[in-house]
Amino acid sequence: MLLKKGSMLMSVAALLLFSGCGTSPQPSGAQTAQSAGSKQEAAGSGVSGKLAFYTSQPEEDVTKLVAAFNKKYPDVKVDSFRSGTEEVTAKIQAENQAGKVQADVLLLADAVTFEGLKKQNLLAAYKSPELSKIPKELVDPDGMYSGTKVMATVLAINTQKVKTPPTSWKALVSAESKDAGIMPSPLYSGAAAYNVGVLTRTDGFGWDYFKGLKANNTSVVKGNGAVLNAVAGGEKSYSMVVDYLVAREKAKGSPVDLIYPSEGVPVITEPIGIMKNSANETAAKAFVDFVLSEDGQKVASDIGYTPIREGVPAPKGLKSISEFKVISSDIAKLTEARDEDKKQFTQLFGQ
Repeated sequence: MLLKKGSMLMSVAALLLFSGCGTSPQPSGAQTAQSAGSKQEAAGSGVSGKLAFYTSQPEEDVTKLVAAFNKKYPDVKVDSFRSGTEEVTAKIQAENQAGKVQADVLLLADAVTFEGLKKQNLLAAYKSPELSKIPKELVDPDGMYSGTKVMATVLAINTQKVKTPPTSWKALVSAESKDAGIMPSPLYSGAAAYNVGVLTRTDGFGWDYFKGLKANNTSVVKGNGAVLNAVAGGEKSYSMVVDYLVAREKAKGSPVDLIYPSEGVPVITEPIGIMKNSANETAAKAFVDFVLSEDGQKVASDIGYTPIREGVPAPKGLKSISEFKVISSDIAKLTEARDEDKKQFTQLFGQ
């Protein structure tokens, strides 16, 4: 999700209300037609059927997204499968080898994942009318996928244990964070896999930085959620984790805070795309349109994500893309090197 080239979703504008009081005058022909139009919109313009949705979003966010979508498209039954990006991708590969990918729509961590699926010819081209409000550099030029939000990986600290907030990524390899740091595994988290790819190709970091993390006894756990829980609970004091989780936990009163380091931060945009030969292409397109729409993006902000759509502000506690420095790398090189990057990480950390 490179911002070099370069959360999400749910709540829809209220439908028109009409009075049902017995003492009220009968609606005019125009009003009747308007009400009929509203009912048709509420029914999703005839969109129906089943939709298989594969995603790496947290379960509660998936539930909210699907509920919001169903307010507009009540006749679409959405069946969701969620896990870490790497596990979702593995499921897709297994289904493909078995002869048929079951998913209709994907919403996963990063563009590198979608680039890999694109190279396999597993994605369908769809250029949503909502793309006019999405930054072009965050959209695949061939229409295979589009970013849906801005998610930065930041430093997070336990404020009860760290009295002087750090300003640099070097905090994770410092003496102060010895045995007290934690990060997600790139073997499970798409964001973590992206971070490894970008940081190892950035001056001042490279694999030497990850060797420093290992030497500092930095813990590696399955996903970003587990990382944040360890810091919020005081088990660890420093972490590398996606920003929205920290802001969400801080708002609940947990002793955590997030820092956008001075060197910059890797950013993913959690793209959405439609699988080739989808069993319900009409519903799949409606789902993509909803996620990218103003209503869907406002819901993303309400949930706690930084929206990708122009004109929809970031939620309290997070910065918009223009407010921090982004570290990125060539997406083609990241796509080509992902498996090798994960292999090297495994050799270093013993995952």
